[in-house]
Order: sequence, then C-alpha cells, then structure tokens
Amino acid sequence: MQKFCNLLILSFLIALISSCDMQMNPEQQEIKVPIGPQSLQLESDRMTPEVFWSFGRVGEMILSPDKKKLIYGLTYYSIEQNKGNTELYLLDLNTGNTVQLTHTAGGEYNPSWRPDGKKIGFLSAKSGSMQLWEMNNDGSGRTQITFVENGITGFKYAPDQSKILFTAEVKLKPATQDIYPDLPLTSGRINNDLMYRHWDQWVDTYSHVFVADYTGTSISNPIDLMPDETWETPLRPFGGMEQISWAPDSKSVVYCSRKKEGKAYSFSTNADIYQYNIDDKTTTNLTKGMMGYDLAPVFSPDGNFLAWESMERDGYEADKIRLMVKNLKNGNITEFTTDFDQNVHGLQWSDDGSKIYFVSNHHALDQIYSLDLKSNEIKKITEGIHSYTGFIPAGDQLIATRMSMSSPVEIFKVDEASGKQTQLTFVNKATLDQLTMGKVEERWIETSDGKQMLTWVIYPPHFDPNKKYPALLYCQGGPQSTVSQFWSYRWNFQMMAANDYIIVAPNRRGLPGFGQEWNEQISGDYGGQNMRDYLAAIDALAKEPFIDEERMGAVGASYGGFSVFWLAGNHEGRFKTFIAHDGMFNLEAQYLETEEMWFVNWDLGGPYWEKDNPVVQGSYANSPHRFVQNWDTPIMVVHSELDYRIVASQGMQAFNAAVLRDIPAEYLYFPDENHWVLKPQNGILWQRRFFNWLDQWLK
Repeated sequence: MQKFCNLLILSFLIALISSCDMQMNPEQQEIKVPIGPQSLQLESDRMTPEVFWSFGRVGEMILSPDKKKLIYGLTYYSIEQNKGNTELYLLDLNTGNTVQLTHTAGGEYNPSWRPDGKKIGFLSAKSGSMQLWEMNNDGSGRTQITFVENGITGFKYAPDQSKILFTAEVKLKPATQDIYPDLPLTSGRINNDLMYRHWDQWVDTYSHVFVADYTGTSISNPIDLMPDETWETPLRPFGGMEQISWAPDSKSVVYCSRKKEGKAYSFSTNADIYQYNIDDKTTTNLTKGMMGYDLAPVFSPDGNFLAWESMERDGYEADKIRLMVKNLKNGNITEFTTDFDQNVHGLQWSDDGSKIYFVSNHHALDQIYSLDLKSNEIKKITEGIHSYTGFIPAGDQLIATRMSMSSPVEIFKVDEASGKQTQLTFVNKATLDQLTMGKVEERWIETSDGKQMLTWVIYPPHFDPNKKYPALLYCQGGPQSTVSQFWSYRWNFQMMAANDYIIVAPNRRGLPGFGQEWNEQISGDYGGQNMRDYLAAIDALAKEPFIDEERMGAVGASYGGFSVFWLAGNHEGRFKTFIAHDGMFNLEAQYLETEEMWFVNWDLGGPYWEKDNPVVQGSYANSPHRFVQNWDTPIMVVHSELDYRIVASQGMQAFNAAVLRDIPAEYLYFPDENHWVLKPQNGILWQRRFFNWLDQWLK
C-alpha cells in the first residue's frame, strides 16, 4: 500500500555488460566474485523468468566534486545462491569509459566522494558489521574508517571535511530479557502501545543521527543528535539519507523526524524538519505548525535557503507534494507550486542557486522539471515515453536515471537547454538486443462518468492482429501510485506479454499525475468509481477483434489485490480467473491489523464501529468479504508472513472462502517475504505459479 516502489533479484545466468568500455584493475582480476555479469546467449527472443532475473540493476549514483566522473552501484543476483551482490562502478563523463571499482563477494553501498575528491567513501560489512570504508579513486587502498558497535546504516561527509554524520540503530527500551534476566531464552514480547511493528520488522530499535570528528583516517567523539528520543530518522520504512543534509558551512545538520510514539505515531504523518547546531548543540523545528509530511530537505549553495517536499494535511500520505522554500535568515516560507497541480520529487538546486530541479509525474510519465526562482516559471526539461527516477545537476547537464516498461534503469545525460537525452550506460544491452519487446500503446478511454482515462495497452511480441489473445486487466496498488512507465521485477508487463497476453493497465481514479481531484477521489470510495474505471477500460478493449472476451483475467497486488477480491464478487461474468497478491479482503479486520493507522483512518473514513459516519459505513459495506456469496470464478491468492501492512490472514481468509465455496483456488504463501517478493528463488517461483495459473484458465 505504500508507493514506492518495486526492487531487486537475479539468476544463475547473468547478463553481459557490453557497449561500455569496461576495465578492471589487475589486482581486482585475481579476486573471484561469485555473483556478477556473465555472457548470456538466448535460445528464444521471448523473455523467461530466468532471463528476466539476470538483468543488472543500476542503483544509487554520486557525482565527483569536479563533476567529471560518476560512481554508481550495480547489483546482480544469483538464483543458485538466492542472494545478490552490489559493486561500484566509475563512469568517466568525458570519455564514456567505465571502470569497475570494487570486486568483492560482500558488496559495497552508499558511495560518496570525499569533498576533496581524493577518496571515495562507501559502506561495507567486510569486518562483520556495516561500516564506513574509504578507497582511492581507482578502487585501491581500501581502509576501514568507522568501528561503531553493531554498525552504521548511512553516512555523509561535512562539506569542510572536518566531520562525518552517520546513522545507527539505538536501543532505548528494554527487551523482555532485560526485564526478566532469569528468562534469557524467552521469545515473548511485551507491548503496551501501537506501532510495535512496521512494514516487515518489529520496532526494537530507533535510527538516530550521529556527528563525529573526522581526521581523514578515522572518526572520534560521536554525538547523538537525538539522545534518548524514541523516534527515528530517517523515517521508516523507506526513508534514506535524502532525509538528512549538511549545511554548506558545516555548522549545522537538518534531518526529518516524526517525533511521536505509539498510538500518536500510528495516526499521524506530521513529520517535521529539524536543524541541529553543531556548536551549541541546540535543535530547532524549522517546519513547526506544518502538519503533513515535510521531507527531503536540501540547502541552497549559499546556505541561506532550504527547499523541501511538503504535504499539507496530517494523516494523509497521498496529499499533494508541494515545493517549499524557507529563507533561513528571516524565517519566511514560500510555496512555489500553488498553481502547479502535480507532485514534486527529488529536489536539487542549480550550482548558482537560481533554480530548483525536480521530477514530476504528468499523465503517467515522470519527467524532469526546473523552477526559476526569480520568475517563478516551471519548465519541463524532458519529453518522451519513459520515467525518470532521479538525477544530479552537472553544470548545464543533468545526469539522470531513466526506465520504461520496456527497459530497466539506465543512466542518461540530459542537456538542460535542448532537452536532448543521451544514454551513458548500457548495462543490459547484450540481453535486451536478443529479446523482442511487445508494443506499448497509450490509449485514452471514456469512463462511466464521461471523463478521459489514460490506459496503457501492452501487446505480445510478434503480435498478430488477426489472432485472438487472452487479456489481463492490471489493477494498480498504492492505492495512489501511478501506472507510469515503470520497470518492475515482479509485476512486469513485458514478461506478461511474452507469455502471449495483452495487458490493459488503466490509470483509474485515485492515481497521481492527473490532478489532485483525480487523485483524491478514491478516499472514502473504495469499491466505487475506481472500480467502474477498471471495468470501463477492460470493456473498451474487449471490443477489439484481437481480444478474446471469453479469456480475460484480472490481476493485482496490495490495493490491486483488494481490487481483484472486489471484482471477484462484482464482475458480472467478465473474467475467467483472478490473481490477488497481498490484497485487503476483510476491511474490518484490516483496520485493526495494519500498522500505519493514518492510512486506513483517512481512506476508509475511520473505524468500522462509527455507525453514524456515512463514509465509514459506505467503505466497510464495500469490503470484498461481503460479496463472497457471488464468487464463482477460479482465483489464486498470494501472501507473505512478514507483510505487516496487509497481514497474511487477509489472504488466508480469501483462499479459505474460495475453497469453502468449491471454487478452484490456489494459495501461494511465503513465510520469509514482506509486502514484496525479494528473494531470487521466491521470485522465480512467483513467476512460474503466476503463469501456470493463468495458462490453466485462459489458454
């Protein structure tokens, strides 16, 4: 149900990185790496799960201080070993040459150039716990810098290089064994408030920010900026180091935190930005009185201004994301997106401080924009059928990561003046050149209330318009997460198309990128207009001569899983099978089982026992479990034990209901996965059972 995002996995046959001039240090050639790229010759131009999981995955990137070189992470997975490995690569932006900097079995993460450009810092668990290490710019001379007990989770150099900040987990509440030392082997947990677990973990520790002196070879005198505070930064479960920033003068640190605990934390999205003064050790709330999420703060180059992403309303995680700027000298705060009916992400200042760049979704495409702070003009820089996931300003260029439904993430150079986009990495070119991708088509379909809805249609490779194909209605999760030009390592449209299915993927009501009114309509209307949007899309495509309306299915995860469960009881014979992954089945149970209470409180209107609240009663009246008496169609249910957002009992209830009604059903259960499926062999199993079920009922 959280947005964000789709991540990881790989195979025993791993793709060759070609098209780039790859080099390796002699000392690195002697090191055998168990997981990495290999040549792959395909027997077919159709994607298979094994080929699919062989792709290299471009991760975080960082620009050198002189803006001439780029470090990026590249991850490969092994099906046999059931794990992945991340290495660091150096791309020369002038020559295009790429050098592999690290070559170890343990992986390297969170790369960062030291401000003087002479060393590269990174995280490694080589010593037994995750610590900060440094190496020379050619990958040689690896040296451990921190020796923090139990390790660190992230770091940033101070601009003047005198200090380093890092994040680490801090235990602030006693465990059961601490309370009863005579029971050291007890597994019991004692909880007295909410938010005792989050996403896929029990809350036993809190992530804190520390600042330590840095000598160039080691750190000393670490100070906890949040001593004894039972809340965290970055925010769980997806927050990263983008939520913490150094001031350009190295005299202060800003960080994001929701300083609430228990029930108060569970009901609120009020995250604020705090500034910690290094000299006097004082902390100031910079966004006091701003009640929604305030995240991702970035200082202007001169340090006089702070920009960040802000939501207005407390308890609403899908509110409009605004661009806010605070004058740190006089305290004035200005919103620059009042008339811009889109969200903003990934704010970055231009080198001269005159502009702020960001990514924004419009009509299911994530493009790069710029805001001129003098004229207040917002300009779209990039165009095309793709989605940008991040970028770094580099003079008059932007170095950015881009993906589409037909291509995994690669790195591009964008000319700001012309918008010209030049691909810099070709990580998966050798494999992609051997595959035939299905056509991706943009369609606008009229909804039941006379509006226009963008729907992606993905065709099988070698599509024959004279044939009839089975079709899949894809139901999006979130619920407020755009069906953009994303590349997923589970819900991959090209994988579905390679199995000779036509995919219909509508941007129904409740998705951003089409204005805030369209996005907000879904709240309090589960089972309402957004379901009619789904049916409008599949009904429109069913009229095409190449779609067999007697062989249509509906699939989806999270809110998409809820959608599938709801459609199972209300589809009026349209579909011949369903697949629901991690979906909400019983909304009354969901209200009491989930961890982030602000979500169900806002979107369902409140608890089901509020009998006089019409929004509440309408929401729970549309719970899928209330329509089980109408179920008559084969259904596959997938769920995982470590999913604390939508707990496994939701899937079990749905599967049991189907079996009790003598409906053909299958339950795929993962005891070691969360809301996503991340382990390679589990990912392969998921793909195999997914298509086995669809083929059984639609072919």
